[in-house]
Amino acid sequence: MRKLLEGLSLFQRVAYPRHRKLFERLAKNQTPQAVFISCSDSRVVTNLLVQAEPGDLFIIRNAGNIIPPAGSSYGGTTASLEYAIVALGIRDVILCGHSNCGAMKGVLHPETLDGMPAVRQWVSYADAARRAAVAAHPGASDDEMLERVVDFNVIAQVRNMMTFPFVSRLVEKGELQLHGWVYDIATGRVKGLDASGRRFVPLGGDEKGSPDERNALASVEGDEEFWERL
Repeated sequence: MRKLLEGLSLFQRVAYPRHRKLFERLAKNQTPQAVFISCSDSRVVTNLLVQAEPGDLFIIRNAGNIIPPAGSSYGGTTASLEYAIVALGIRDVILCGHSNCGAMKGVLHPETLDGMPAVRQWVSYADAARRAAVAAHPGASDDEMLERVVDFNVIAQVRNMMTFPFVSRLVEKGELQLHGWVYDIATGRVKGLDASGRRFVPLGGDEKGSPDERNALASVEGDEEFWERL
């Protein structure tokens, strides 16, 4: 705590005065550029990752960057997403998974969660990602399987977002864009879903991920075997 309190003091003495006008403006209103849904993992620092200023991101964090499908749970994650899109009118949503995710380890090995019933129940919303990864990559090592589950979980959770009418209506009208990202902690690299909705490509370079997940979902909607796993 001492380090955190020292940081608070430094913020009040140095950082806040330096950005006083920004904070005074933000005190009256917020107009975030995007919703950023990420894992609660301490190693994922969303503002740092995209070099965002205060007020740029409406951040939603939980274990495993999970979005329970419509009708299954109305907790803080769903309420925050609904408020961001309906009340604030944000029109870009980034759902970002990350490497070495503890929640996804729990999805792969639920027996390790016996002493954490709330965690076990929560990460069950990502079990579709485990089924998809096992079906697509039989015989993969544990480390390889974890990487694949992280990837498939991003796809599955973006699809879960589409089960909410306040999301799907805007996506279908071309007024809301959904982005699926995976952040690699060790290298700083980020990959995003491309237009197929099944392949990740590097972000930050010449090749970009799909800016509109509606296109990705439409292109694979007829693939019953693929979506059955999700």
